Formats: sequence, C-alpha cells, structure tokens
Amino acid sequence: MAKKKKTGSEAPSSIRTPVVCVLGHVDHGKTSLLDRIRGSSVVDREAGAITQHIGATIVPLDAIRKMSGTSDAVEFDVPGLLFIDTPGHHAFTTLRSRGGALADMAILVVDINDGFQPQTKEALQILRNYRTPFVIAATKIDRIHGWRVQENAPFMKTYAAQNERVQGMIETKTYELVGELSEMGFNCDRFDRVRDFARNIAIVPVSGITGEGLPDLLMVMVGLAQRYLTENLTLSTTGPGYGTVLEVKEERGLGTTLDVILIDGQLNVGDEIVVGGERGVIETKIRSLLKPRPMQEILTEDRFERVKQVTAASGIKVSAPKLEGAIAGSPLRVVQGNRDEIIDAVTHEMEDIQVTLSEEGVFIKADTIGALEALSKELEENEIPIMHAEVGPVSRHDIVEVSTIRDPLYSVILAFNTTILPDAIDTLAEHAMGHVHLFESDVIYHLIDDYMDWEKETRRLMHKESFEKLILPAKITLLPDCVFRQSNPAVVGVRVVAGKLQAGVNLVLPSGKRIGRIKQMKMGQENISEANQGAEVAISIEGPTVGRQIDVGDDLYVEIPEHHVKVLEGEMTTHLTGGMIDILEEYTRIRRKERPFWGK
Repeated sequence: MAKKKKTGSEAPSSIRTPVVCVLGHVDHGKTSLLDRIRGSSVVDREAGAITQHIGATIVPLDAIRKMSGTSDAVEFDVPGLLFIDTPGHHAFTTLRSRGGALADMAILVVDINDGFQPQTKEALQILRNYRTPFVIAATKIDRIHGWRVQENAPFMKTYAAQNERVQGMIETKTYELVGELSEMGFNCDRFDRVRDFARNIAIVPVSGITGEGLPDLLMVMVGLAQRYLTENLTLSTTGPGYGTVLEVKEERGLGTTLDVILIDGQLNVGDEIVVGGERGVIETKIRSLLKPRPMQEILTEDRFERVKQVTAASGIKVSAPKLEGAIAGSPLRVVQGNRDEIIDAVTHEMEDIQVTLSEEGVFIKADTIGALEALSKELEENEIPIMHAEVGPVSRHDIVEVSTIRDPLYSVILAFNTTILPDAIDTLAEHAMGHVHLFESDVIYHLIDDYMDWEKETRRLMHKESFEKLILPAKITLLPDCVFRQSNPAVVGVRVVAGKLQAGVNLVLPSGKRIGRIKQMKMGQENISEANQGAEVAISIEGPTVGRQIDVGDDLYVEIPEHHVKVLEGEMTTHLTGGMIDILEEYTRIRRKERPFWGK
C-alpha cells in the first residue's frame, strides 16, 4: 500500500486529497469519531450530539502519521483525507458529481453493540448504487462490558489487553456484522484478516470516545486511497475549478454564501463562476474565499482565513453577488475558455437528474439533486411511480398542481429534507385542497414507510367503499307455504342459499332471464338492507306473478352488471366469502354460455 520515501515532497501536485464521506445511523457515533480525529468538540456544540449541518474537515497526512504512528520513511502520494461529516447520509447524496457520487470513499459507522439499523441499510444501498469503496467502523467497543481502555491504541494492541470473555464478545459481534453484510451480498472481514481490499470490505473495531482502533481506521483509508484510487485522484490541481455546492447559507456581513467542496483545479478571488439555481444557471464573480484551518470543521469554524486562491480538494466558503436561489448539490464551474460551453455543461448536469418518471405517480421534492435521486431510487425499489420530481421547497404551486390529480393514491407530495413554504401550508389547509396529502421527513425510509402505511390504509378504505357499492353475488330459493302475495308486488319468503342478498337488486332465473327487482326485505317485522347465507327473509318483488314467472321451490340469482363482475373477479376476490365465489362462478357460467368473454 505504501512505498519507500524518495524525495522530501509528501505528495505530487497532481494528486488531490480524496473525499471521504461518513455515513450511518443517527446515534451510532459518526461525529464522535471525527471529533476524536480532529481533537475538536463539535459534538458538544450540536443539538443532542447529532450533527445538524454538512461539514468538511481536512486531515493532513502528517496528522494521520502522528495518530497512527507511521514512520516518515514510508511515503504516501495522497496528501491527506477530506472528511465530510453530515446528518445521516445526506451529504453523500448531496455530493453528486458528473453523474455519480462525489465522495471517493466512505466510512460506514455501525454501533458494534446495536448492529444494522434501517438507516444503516439505507446507507449501504446508496453505497452500492454509487459503487463507492467503503470501510466499516464498528464503533463503541469501549461500551462492551468489562472493556479495558487503552487510550488511542491500535486495535490489535487493545484487543490483546482484554480478557478472554471480552475478546470472545468482540469476535461474536464482529461475525454478526459479517453475517448481516453477507446476507446483503457483501464480502467482509475484520481488517487484519483481509488480504484483498478490492474484493473484501474491512471492518475496523473503534471507539470515538477513547480513540482505540482509530490509527487502523485512518491507515486503512489512506491505504485504500493509495492503492485503488490514485488514478482517479490524478486530476488537474492548477486548471479552472470544479466543485459541488454543499450548502447555501446567509452569513452576517457577507450575504448569501456557498459552502463548496472543490474537487478539481483552483478557485481564485475574481474568478467568474457558474452555479445551478432554482431558476436556471447563476453567473457571478467570486468576491472572497474563506478557508477553514486544517483540522477544523467548516461549519463550526468562526475564524475563517481569507485566501486569494484554493486548490482541490478542499472545503471552501465562497462569497459572491447574486447567489440567492443557488441549489445545494449543484455543480460550480469556473468560466475559462468557452463561456457558452460551460453554461451548457452546468445546465445539462442540473437537468440530467437520474429519476424515472411515469405518466401517473407521486410528486417528490428534495433539497438537493443527489437527495432527489436517492429518494427516487428507493421509491423505484418499492415500485412507487413518480410523476414529477423537483429540487427546492414545497410551494403553493405544487399543492395546486397536485390537487388536480384524480387518483387519491397519487394526490401526494413526498418532501425529503426540504422546507414547506408558508403559502403552501396555507393552501394545504384550504378546504378545496383537502385531498392533497403531504409527507415530509429528513430520513428516506421514514418518508417511504409513512407513505406506504397511508397508501395501504387508504386503499383498504377505498376497497371497502367500492365493495359496499358493488352488487354482490347471491342465490335464493322460494320457500314452500310462504307466498304472502302473488303480484303487484309479489311478496314471498326465501332462503339465501349462498352469498349476500341486497335490497334493490334485480333477480334472474337460471336461464339468465330477468324476472323483477327486490323492492323491500324484511326479517320478522324489521326492514333490512341485506341478508347473509342461511338467512330466511320475506322479500317483495316488482314484476313477476307467483305461479306464472316464478313458483315455490325456484332458485333465483341476483343479476350482477358486467362491469361489477370485472371488479369482483379482478380486484375484490379477497373480500368475497367462499359461498360468494361459488355463486359468482355459477352466475358467470350462465352468462358465458352465450358470450364466452362476458365480464372478462
């Protein structure tokens, strides 16, 4: 993975710093891990110890050498690591570049005691989709009962200091992770047992609190970059800058600014830049560049250094006019050479969103392009069609547009990690818009689960309502000694042989000939609207005369309209009893004697 040092130079100018994204479940210790690396206290400043914003931290190679105890005699080409720290895996989907993910590598943080949570699995799916190399940091080893802390020690050293029971627990918990990953189609093992890092995913047991295992994690990351990514990192560090917008923020005294990850070339004060916006491409000129110091997290850094120039890869704050409406996740390009070509490239990248649209489906909104793509991929996995996909907040216009959709199951907006504008909330509350349903969350699987639960319940209620409106199959027999009136209307006692008899339906003979309509049904002295199999009731029938068209002992069927039969056979069979199904088959056989495809 490394080679003997040849010169005094740590890194050739053509190799940029690899971008590392940290993903995982909300409370599995992502920020604690980075916090330990950079020796800062971001966790203490964040609400509930969860990172609330996207951030970038450069960890230079000399700092990694110091933490891991690697000799200066070993040379690495990579100049360090640029870590992206984010709530969940939001930054990973934000960092979209040239049709893929901007992050070169990822660390998937998993609590060794909790194992895989739904959000961890979602992160794995995103890593798989973007084909990003990653390492698993199995955190919180210090929480294992009986653990003997060896501050900042490499894993094998601290492992050797534990008693047999603790060592056994580490082995068991590691292999549980190996098993779960194997079920998801990933080959992996503990890092010290991995021989081919291209084919196997390394699991590094660590603690963000005590620093144990961190030297191994950093060296595995640098080694991976050195061995498998150097070719991808050989980009221009002197040409026109290319980057991705992390966040659009209002800063006192600066106005609207962009937090940018620069992944290629240089940015200079005074450069003309093009960035994607809500209403098309924004063209502006860099007024100032604000760079956080190494080992400081970009969004908690309050003393930025003003610089004239910055070189890839790094996190940088860009101040410039006309940045209102810029979109997080959009590309940022320096205008050099053919202006129209660069504008077209940014426009194309903004439009080239990897979302499959259908003629009917739900509306989706997200705060970044990558987030929109991640949501659409998960919806596709769950076979939920999308009719409209857009980056930006939910507006009144969105609510009005969705309110025109007739299918109530698709009269829906799924808003992922984006704001709902006040006029949208007001419009949603209006009575006329009552059938528009809005789902919002900053976790994809919560959003999809909420929609699917609602869709299932709504579909059930719709089926119930539809079922109640359908004419259901039934067969009756005229009982002996129960003719109370022969005609106008005929009033007779009947038994429901099978099915469900409803008032107001037409009756037919076994030949299919209609003989009249049930006007009223009684059980004893009480008027009823329906009767189930086995019930004996009195019915009044408009049309026939007993002794002519019908007689005691006759079997009669309920006449079912053809389109009702299509619904019953196609969508409602699960709602029918066995007796109903049998009578429906008898009835359709009668109809299909003359018309073989009747009701199909």
